[in-house]
Amino acid sequence: MKKTAILLTILSLSFGCKKPSTSEVKQPQVNKFAIVIHGGAGTILKKNMTPEKEAAYKAKLTEAIKTGYAILKNGGSSLDAVEKTITIMENSPLFNAGKGAVFTNAGTNEMDSSIMTGQDLNAGAVAGVKNIKNPISAARKVMTNSNHVLLSGDGASAFAKEQGLEIVDPSYFYTEKRFKSLQRVKEKEANKTATKTTAFYDADIQNSKFGTVGCVALDKNGNITAGTSTGGMTNKRWNRIGDSPIIGAGTYANNATCGVSSTGWGEYFIRGMVAHDISAQMEYKNVSLKEATQNVIQQKLTKLGGTGGVVALDKNGNMVFEFNTAGMYRASMNDKGVLVVKIYKE
Repeated sequence: MKKTAILLTILSLSFGCKKPSTSEVKQPQVNKFAIVIHGGAGTILKKNMTPEKEAAYKAKLTEAIKTGYAILKNGGSSLDAVEKTITIMENSPLFNAGKGAVFTNAGTNEMDSSIMTGQDLNAGAVAGVKNIKNPISAARKVMTNSNHVLLSGDGASAFAKEQGLEIVDPSYFYTEKRFKSLQRVKEKEANKTATKTTAFYDADIQNSKFGTVGCVALDKNGNITAGTSTGGMTNKRWNRIGDSPIIGAGTYANNATCGVSSTGWGEYFIRGMVAHDISAQMEYKNVSLKEATQNVIQQKLTKLGGTGGVVALDKNGNMVFEFNTAGMYRASMNDKGVLVVKIYKE
């Protein structure tokens, strides 16, 4: 009987002193609400940026993020904050989304967008749309007012019109800057002597596909929303669609982990399911948001040959910008109202 009692005591002490796992440790709430945005990543170098252009980008990023921040501060939803913030950037010719969308090989503008809410894992997206002024609003309508997740082309436009969204003439998206970019890319393509089909993705023209915009927000109710919008890749053919409207690649949100918006070479973000991979690592490996984003962007994506980055925000309000390019237009605001706007790699 004494041996049995001793054994039970040892077992009791052993279990009583068990060190709690990472998942059992309550992580501190850094911010009750917060918001992060990006305006694309790529070879963004200070030497190539005029003071006027740099100021213009910083001003628009500031305007956009303050719009979303005001909604969050006043107790609004992260869903509203993300949509309104991205709308500001879609309406600016500075970014490759909405008004500033790049041109396809056929000289048209084809836009993609997606949005996702973390409390219910609901999502909506549109792809290859040509006349919806704000694709992010169409993505939201798909999520809230349909049984679907992704609509494309003319069908998506018809749905958006039925929902009362603003439909514009495709000429609205014309900007001289983007049209000249198309001509330059076509000239480089024509001058190539290589016969490989992959020549279209030559390093000389890679930067023609960056400029996607995105936003992730955490509201006072603990709900995370992520959204992304883009004009895709300059000179794209065959109705090419990248990662931006693909849930899990360009956009992902889960209240249990984080929200992510991606920007970069879409084909690689799709292959790596980048946005979801970050969330999955947090859920299954119990790593921090910073660890997960570093592993996915600096190791897995880079090893694949992909370039770009993400903005991310976890359930505790931790904010992360991770990219493997020379720069990324980005900004953040925490619950104390501290604004950070950056462009170049530090």
